[in-house]
Amino acid sequence: MGIELTAFWVLSWIVILKFLQLALWPALQQSFRSWAYPVSFSASVLVFTMLTWYCGLAGIPLVLALIPFLALLGWNLWQGKYDREEIRGNLQWDALFLTGLFFVLSIRLVNPSISFAEKFMDHAFLASIMREPVVPPLDPWFSGGTLTIYYYLGYWMFGALGLSAGIPSTVVFNLALPTVFGLTLVNGYLLGKLLLDRLAWVPLVIFFLVNPSYLYNLALGKDLSTVLWDSTRTITSTINEFPLFSYLWGDVHPHVMGMFNQIFLLALLAYAYRSWDDLSRTSRVILGGLIALSLGSMPLLNSWDIFAYAPLVVLFGILLWHRTRGERAPPSFLVAVPVASILIYLPYYLMLDTAGIRGIGLVPQPSDPVQFLLVHGFFLAILTVVCRREIRARPYLLLLIIPFLITGLYGVALAAIPLIYLLARRHYTPAELFALAGLAMIIIPEIAYLQDSFGDPYYRMNTVFKFYYAAWILLGMGSFSLLAKDIRDRVRIRSPLSPRITAAILALLLVLSPFVAGLDVPNGGGTLNGMAYLGYSHPQDAAAITYLRSIPGRITLVEAENGDYNYYSRISTFTGIPAVIGWPYHELTWRGPDSRITERMADVRAMYEQANRTLELMDRYQATYLYVGDTERERYQVHLPQEGLVQVYNQSGVIIYARAA
Repeated sequence: MGIELTAFWVLSWIVILKFLQLALWPALQQSFRSWAYPVSFSASVLVFTMLTWYCGLAGIPLVLALIPFLALLGWNLWQGKYDREEIRGNLQWDALFLTGLFFVLSIRLVNPSISFAEKFMDHAFLASIMREPVVPPLDPWFSGGTLTIYYYLGYWMFGALGLSAGIPSTVVFNLALPTVFGLTLVNGYLLGKLLLDRLAWVPLVIFFLVNPSYLYNLALGKDLSTVLWDSTRTITSTINEFPLFSYLWGDVHPHVMGMFNQIFLLALLAYAYRSWDDLSRTSRVILGGLIALSLGSMPLLNSWDIFAYAPLVVLFGILLWHRTRGERAPPSFLVAVPVASILIYLPYYLMLDTAGIRGIGLVPQPSDPVQFLLVHGFFLAILTVVCRREIRARPYLLLLIIPFLITGLYGVALAAIPLIYLLARRHYTPAELFALAGLAMIIIPEIAYLQDSFGDPYYRMNTVFKFYYAAWILLGMGSFSLLAKDIRDRVRIRSPLSPRITAAILALLLVLSPFVAGLDVPNGGGTLNGMAYLGYSHPQDAAAITYLRSIPGRITLVEAENGDYNYYSRISTFTGIPAVIGWPYHELTWRGPDSRITERMADVRAMYEQANRTLELMDRYQATYLYVGDTERERYQVHLPQEGLVQVYNQSGVIIYARAA
């Protein structure tokens, strides 16, 4: 893929995003006023995703979802709603989005390969959706099954954008995270503007911040790439990932894809808290509708987010009701938003069929307090400093943490200090509410965990991972906003930071971040095509995959499997064509012990090694193609029947057989 084609894909991607944003922007101006432009970035993507999802549910082309946006754009042009000066005044938001997009894009250009960690899984889902965009999407690693076992909306979102822009899945894979980061910066700065009249850029620091564990491991003299990884495995038998690591690591995973929507919801809640009393009924409905769409998208983007943000939405609804309780009816925010958030994607819940969460357990061994501080120390320190007046005024409240110390819940005791003093304020700003929610998210995994398929010693790995990720956003936005307010109140600032100074600070962070965090590059870069490395590492497979990607229609294939996190299942990964079985442990996690995963693994072996059973088993799984390459020959003693199979591809040692009619 040449430089010109890569540039064309990037330009096409930006054009489709800009088209959606500009089409929706005027429709939001009455409700969001001067904030409509930044709001329209994420709002347009979420609306487009919802429309395409329903197109997939109805079995009609996704491109039809562009029609409402085309109609809006035409109407806005007809009505003269695009004022040149107004657009020029909002270019800072475009600059911020493009800064975030090109920053992460530069990282993906260095390290684009779909070759390690869970990138195979991420691309397999994306490729399956782009190959056949139906709802529910087909599971590429379990033929005959669908992705009703997983939260797949992020893959659907970027797959739909890729189909609209005419970009292949292997390139869309490397455009997804840059887009998420660009949207995240826009939403983070918008939230900063809503929470702070000055220093609104300060909350953006959390996206370039490492945790204390990173600095600790760096001080120990560890290698830079080792430091990055070890900083996310600080608390024993858990994952403690943070945003900067996620973007450097490059997994297009739900917890990262949903990040922009988390910040977007916080910005909408902050705007509602700030402006609800002044909004018309129509504007309240539009605002409430967007909050419902954002919240309603979370279970499909990354289900774990709902544990943090659903209670937060309800809390804000109660606060707004309290403020407007003199009205004849409670605000629609409180009554309609939670219900609407479920109804928006109701068919998803009706189709859901996952092993999922199996219950709630009590944590037998809470986190080591030093490890706890190495993950959350920055935020806890900031909140403690912010609460210093309250601590000096009422030090006796510290006695409340004694029960936690006695029972060995040291992490809870550490988090309880700022929690107690923030609660003691009684009058809460959105920043304080976000911080309180974040503290709750790091306290809960010290006491309880959600039971899943992971056993000892990783029984609470997922709970800590997903709760802490939401906590980083909530604690980060809350604590850094409170810190900025504290600095503003104590240090006399004659004028707010100019856009040029703000841009310079962001540019400095962008330049320094990769060097500070470290970056491991397992394969060559210089392209956005995540499959390009196959051209020199596995050229036979690369050519065969290109052939299979060109075959239209619904087909199923047989290929070798050999566990998870390796090169096996690579054909279904890069084509999106369902295989009989892909990464077996992942499927077992999603589908549970009754899914007969081991039987499928044995049947795949039999198809390759027992010629008398090959055709029968292919018919059982409705497999139309059987793939034989070097990987299959290494894994099995290949012995296929002389009849019933037809060679449709034979090149460089790879043979693809089709089931004879």
